[in-house]
Amino acid sequence: MHFNTLRDITDSFNLELLTPIVQVSTKYTNNSQESNLVIDLMFLHTNREEFDKHIISSNLCSSSNYAPLSVNIIIKEKFIQDKKQTIVKNSIDEENFVNELKNRVECINLVNTPNCKMLEKITQEFTPIMDEHWIKHLKHVNITKHSKAWWNKECNRDLSSY
Repeated sequence: MHFNTLRDITDSFNLELLTPIVQVSTKYTNNSQESNLVIDLMFLHTNREEFDKHIISSNLCSSSNYAPLSVNIIIKEKFIQDKKQTIVKNSIDEENFVNELKNRVECINLVNTPNCKMLEKITQEFTPIMDEHWIKHLKHVNITKHSKAWWNKECNRDLSSY
């Protein structure tokens, strides 16, 4: 009965009972009448290669009668963005950026645009101009919990990771 309950709980969390790399006792008794036991229950997500085996460290029992179980979990270094480039909403920089782009768009001659390829060429030529104005007006902003004006789901993800 307890086994079924334990199995149901581990299944609900997508966990599996791991197999130790070397099968040795995990409980050591001081009583010569009793035998040493293997009680090595370790449950982890086993869909990852680094979680598929664990170690029974029988040499680390010290004052306890139980050997510790351990698994190596590799934590990879990950870049976590803590700054964003933005043009502050409702700022003079935003107003100038929009006005400069508007002026540049108004200067584009679309009269001689006979087909989609020509329009695509004009668009591609405009992209670096837009980038130039963006860079001119952007601000480097630190991501904090108070940076709500431009905060989005990506920011929440990055902050949670950080």
